[in-house]
Amino acid sequence: MGKGLRFSVLLLAVMGNLLWPLNAKANFNGKLTVEIDGLRNKVGQVCASIFAGSQGFPSNRDRILQRQCTKIDDTSLKISFDNLKAGNYAVAVMHDQNSDLNLNRNDLGMPVEGFGFSRNPEVRTSAPKFSDAAIFVAGPNTNIQIQLKYL
Repeated sequence: MGKGLRFSVLLLAVMGNLLWPLNAKANFNGKLTVEIDGLRNKVGQVCASIFAGSQGFPSNRDRILQRQCTKIDDTSLKISFDNLKAGNYAVAVMHDQNSDLNLNRNDLGMPVEGFGFSRNPEVRTSAPKFSDAAIFVAGPNTNIQIQLKYL
C-alpha cells in the first residue's frame, strides 16, 4: 500500500472516530423530570404539557409535544417526559382541580386554578413567552422545579 493510500485510510479512520460521538448525540433521547411544588390542596389532578417551540405555547393543545396528567397524592409531585431529543423545550403546568383538562378562569379572564411554567418566570398580565420559559435538554436526565402560582 502506498504512502498516499495509507494516509487516506488513516484519515478516514480518524474522521470516523471523531464523527461517531456527534452522530450518537444526534440520535440521543433524554428524560426531563419536572418537580411541581406549591399545590394548594390534593383536589383533582396536575397536568404538565411540554412544547418544543414558541408556536402555541403555552395553551394551544395542537402544539403540545407531550402531555401528562396525574392524580395528586401529595403537595409536591414529579412528572417525567421521556424520549426528548436534545434541544429547547418549555413546560406549562396547571392544577386542574375539577379534572376538566382546562385552566379555568373567572369573568375577568384570570386563572382560578394554579399554574406554573419552566424557569418560573414572573407572570403579570399574560402568560410568559416561550423564550422566558425555555430550558435546554441535552443530557440523559434533566431535572427542573416549577412553583405553582394561585391568583
